[in-house]
Amino acid sequence: MHEVTLKNFRCFREEQKVRLAPLTFLVGENSTGKTSFLALVRALREVAFESRVPDFREPPYDLGSFDDIVFSSARARAKSFEASFTTLKEVNAPTGESKPSYESITFAVTFEARNGVPYPTMRRLSDVRSLVEVNPDGIRLAVSGREAHVATPERDWSKDDDQLIPLRYLARQELLPGQSDDDSFYGLLAREDLESIGSLASDIRFVPEFARDYETTFAGAPVRSTPRRTYDPSRPFRDPGGEYIPTLLANLSRRGQEEWEYLKAVLENFGRSAGLFDEIDIESLGKTDGSPFQVMVRKYSGRAKGKKRNLIDVGYGVSQVLPVLTELFRLRSTSLFLLQQPEVHLHPTAQAALGSLFCLIASLGLRRQIIVETHSDYIIDRVRMDVRDKKTSLRPEDVSILYFEPLGQEVKIHSMNLDKSGNLVDPPRGYRQFFMDEVNRFIRP
Repeated sequence: MHEVTLKNFRCFREEQKVRLAPLTFLVGENSTGKTSFLALVRALREVAFESRVPDFREPPYDLGSFDDIVFSSARARAKSFEASFTTLKEVNAPTGESKPSYESITFAVTFEARNGVPYPTMRRLSDVRSLVEVNPDGIRLAVSGREAHVATPERDWSKDDDQLIPLRYLARQELLPGQSDDDSFYGLLAREDLESIGSLASDIRFVPEFARDYETTFAGAPVRSTPRRTYDPSRPFRDPGGEYIPTLLANLSRRGQEEWEYLKAVLENFGRSAGLFDEIDIESLGKTDGSPFQVMVRKYSGRAKGKKRNLIDVGYGVSQVLPVLTELFRLRSTSLFLLQQPEVHLHPTAQAALGSLFCLIASLGLRRQIIVETHSDYIIDRVRMDVRDKKTSLRPEDVSILYFEPLGQEVKIHSMNLDKSGNLVDPPRGYRQFFMDEVNRFIRP
């Protein structure tokens, strides 16, 4: 995602466009819409790539019903809310010293109330030449000035009420899963509609590529699972709080030797840089895969190795950051991470190390985008210094800081950039004003 636009969503009444980067931070006071923004980003990807109605109450977010989500004031309530995002498509590969050229692809959606929940009544996918849109009146296709409209055939596209007609099937005349030629979308159109829309659909080339490499989103909870002294093996279902992480690590240590060695090495490298631990191990309490196990960590004291200690005996910091680290380091991970307050229970030293880790992950060119809601200046300041000192290949333009400023009942989002020295470019006046007031009070009693 390169940009996100939103309007009439929660506390954001006026249309606002914000820049996302490989590494993006959401900062601001409590109750200024940062978590709501993360929920909207996930919902946009679900509608665009999975073609399903998003659940705004799915953990770790719970935004309530449509009436709770759409912007409202004492005088009026909006009837819908809108959002969109753009991605960049490379149109020519660089040669010699030339830089690649990009074109933007935009996905837009309008949500209205249906049975009390937000329902995407309009979806539009477009690039500079082509457009595919599904709206209440039907389907619209446009290519280079040519345009066609048809009414949506009356039929249920899926037995699942949450499923929407995938836009890529409209553009390429492909069959929906489980359909025959006679039962396809185009098989339901009248001859004159098929003639008007068929030639246009075959000319829209970019839509199948839009979702080709889509991977699911990982949305982490602000408070992760509490540690246990002993774990019983279970099926590791992914969850926002990281309940599955100990079982995942145990399974890798028992069967995925190569991946376990990699994951163990990178976890220990971060543990040392953060001052949290030097070793991490899984100790089985039996000889079978079904045996209970414990997560053990060890911290060195100079040249002497300390005693291995149970995860539950080393404070909450390690257990709270472990799910975040494991997800970021996993070889089979996702492409977008939505993280809430990863600094919970971490000492400032570890918070700063987490900032360096975010820089590293975002700079590796693995198509991983990280969006972090945080109250930690230690994380952001470390990122600024690492960019300045070129600790990784992360460039200033690869970092975006979004400041959520409360203005009465509404919130304005400021997109802030870094310069080559790691300084914020033209930050709004209210940014960090609290800290300045505290310092002034301290030096001038």
